[in-house]
Amino acid sequence: MRLPPLIVLAALLVSGCVQVMVPPPPPTPDIAARARQAVLNFGEVVERVEPVAEQVCREQTPDQPCDFVIYVDRAPESGVNAFHTLDPTGRPAIIFTLGLIAVARNTDELAFIMGHEAGHHIGRHLPQARMQAAQGARVFSDLARARGATQVEVSEAAQIGAIVASREFGQRAELEADAIGTIIAERAGYDAWVGAGFFTRIPDPARDFLSTHPPNAARIDVVRRTLQAIRGPGA
Repeated sequence: MRLPPLIVLAALLVSGCVQVMVPPPPPTPDIAARARQAVLNFGEVVERVEPVAEQVCREQTPDQPCDFVIYVDRAPESGVNAFHTLDPTGRPAIIFTLGLIAVARNTDELAFIMGHEAGHHIGRHLPQARMQAAQGARVFSDLARARGATQVEVSEAAQIGAIVASREFGQRAELEADAIGTIIAERAGYDAWVGAGFFTRIPDPARDFLSTHPPNAARIDVVRRTLQAIRGPGA
């Protein structure tokens, strides 16, 4: 079945993008200096986290490309965002907007987010998201046909099925990426618990019924439990 564009988009939104709607900091006289420092800090994080992300990727999924490339999107209209994708050669890419780099309070947050995005690739979330969306579309469209729906109604049912399936899979994928991101950040010498403090400053997706992101409390709990497994029960 050929999937409508909205179904493909629903799948891509699940694991290809982790958007964090954090308002940018208010303008201050030293905004340029702080922006330069933030970029310098980001460079340090890339140097330490990327090799670890590659190592974890090769340990867990040695059959897929693990040579990550990190990009910075400097366009102001890109907002505050970070996501993972594949470049035209199939190499895993992690993109940070300058807005996200600027609002991160410390390098632990940057390291955790970078590890999280790498976790999406390691977890194979992009292809799985497409598959889940396609299955949801197929199930809902088949049910609609069985009830004698018109072609337009069948198409609408397929889109709804893709979105519903994407929501369920997306929440699982985010939590898995959080766990992998915790491991990567810790191995790179950062404090993943401090990094997870980022979740305390972003809107809680729990208020959105169709959100592909789990509640912030659930994400923080995954980080806590992962750290206990790494550091021991007393961590």
